[in-house]
Amino acid sequence: MTKKIVVAVSVFLLLAAGSVSAQKIKVESGSIDAVKSDKKVNIQYDYSNFGVGKFKTEAEYVDVKVKEYNDKEPGKGDKFKEGWIKARKDRYEPKFEELINDVLAKSGTTYGINPEAKYTLIVKTTFVEPGFNIGIMKQAAYVSFEYIYVETANPTTVIAKLSQQKVPGSQVMGYDYDAGSRIAESYAKGGKMLGKLLLD
Repeated sequence: MTKKIVVAVSVFLLLAAGSVSAQKIKVESGSIDAVKSDKKVNIQYDYSNFGVGKFKTEAEYVDVKVKEYNDKEPGKGDKFKEGWIKARKDRYEPKFEELINDVLAKSGTTYGINPEAKYTLIVKTTFVEPGFNIGIMKQAAYVSFEYIYVETANPTTVIAKLSQQKVPGSQVMGYDYDAGSRIAESYAKGGKMLGKLLLD
């Protein structure tokens, strides 16, 4: 029995270590040194091309879910689609900005709609795993990101490109029964971790 417990704990620790490693932000090109000194940074979001779960594209995922829900209850799928898109502005983006700004408050830097800022951060979503919570069983959501810093006046001039894989999202108390609340936590964590990197 003791051996089984030791093995189980070892496996858990290995998986946890792998998860933490996957969440680390990697600088793919350029440097973020230039943007650290700016007190205002513009922010944009890019949802133009990302996979969802087992689906290669978001459109595939949404089409399947709409049909699945509408077959069960007419109109439910259409409501799902509306909520899926609306969650970006209502939940994901505010969460990202709230957490990055909380972390950067001590430096006096703010991220948001700042079109006059020298630099713009493009938060590009590259993959979403919605996860699930059915009470007796749950799987956390996770989101993969690219963070692209460009000159606001010349968006083709890339200052730095970073990536962050599989940022987990779930609520500690477990009240995350809809995908939007789980995914929002991934955006919150992404913002928090990027903020910490900018303070280094």
